[in-house]
Amino acid sequence: MAEDRIVNIGVQVLPLTEDALPIVDRAIAAIAASGLRYEVGPLETTIEGPFEAAWEAAKAAHLACIEAGAKHVVTLIKVADGAGGGMTIDEKTAKYRA
Repeated sequence: MAEDRIVNIGVQVLPLTEDALPIVDRAIAAIAASGLRYEVGPLETTIEGPFEAAWEAAKAAHLACIEAGAKHVVTLIKVADGAGGGMTIDEKTAKYRA
């Protein structure tokens, strides 16, 4: 498999706290700091990039929640990958955005 293949990783952080949105904002900021392409959705954020970099961005989002004060956080991660790389965000969503 190509080391630089493009993958999509969906990340949903669930800080188990009463005021979760500021903590979710910190998770999204951690993803943004990766420099990778990402899109925030209503239930998760999708990261696009080389596998290792995208995986590290997902991990950073999880850890950002704890660093922001969440005593507990559940993070759901989905990986869309293929031997030659996966489809890009645009390829997956273009027909819905026309």
